Amino acid sequence: EIVAKAASINNFIRIDMEDSPCTDMEIDLYRRLKAEFPNSVGLVLQAYLHRTKADIEKLLDVHTPEAPLNFRLCKGIYNEPASIAWKKYDEINSHYLDDLELLFDRKVYVGIATHDKPLIDGAYKLIEKYNVPKNMYEFQMLYGVTPRLRDSIVNQGHVMRIYVPFGKEWFGYCTRRLKENPKMASDIIKAIFVRG
Repeated sequence: EIVAKAASINNFIRIDMEDSPCTDMEIDLYRRLKAEFPNSVGLVLQAYLHRTKADIEKLLDVHTPEAPLNFRLCKGIYNEPASIAWKKYDEINSHYLDDLELLFDRKVYVGIATHDKPLIDGAYKLIEKYNVPKNMYEFQMLYGVTPRLRDSIVNQGHVMRIYVPFGKEWFGYCTRRLKENPKMASDIIKAIFVRG
């Protein structure tokens, strides 16, 4: 019903990716909704999961130039076991860029969701390598986190989407994110209490 309404007003809904027990269900939901609303629904992918590259490959069967797949690629925030997720910073970043390269190579629309400068620099190189048009990607960041880096991306002519948790459950959502990634705490606190 939500995606139908979004489609009727030429809008878009992205299915967020939760922890690993939900992954298959969320991919199945995306597949079903994309069949019915091909240009109105997207999915978040988590690069730290061992399975992500295979998930991308499997979803390519519903990818067309008229209705390209639309993914938001993030590192992944949940505390998953090492048997299913990479744990080391360098491993996660390497797989993030591998996944991003596959998506660019297959001409999939990508939201490059990161505040990590090495990943942003890697994305710039891949954008240049694949000559990715600006209408096939965007950078995405949380409101208030790394504003100088965000401004630098925008000043270089890239599209930027700012993610702002909103609604009755915003506090719980932010609390879960902080619990999973305490390094972001100071950025989020500054965003809440410092203006300008």
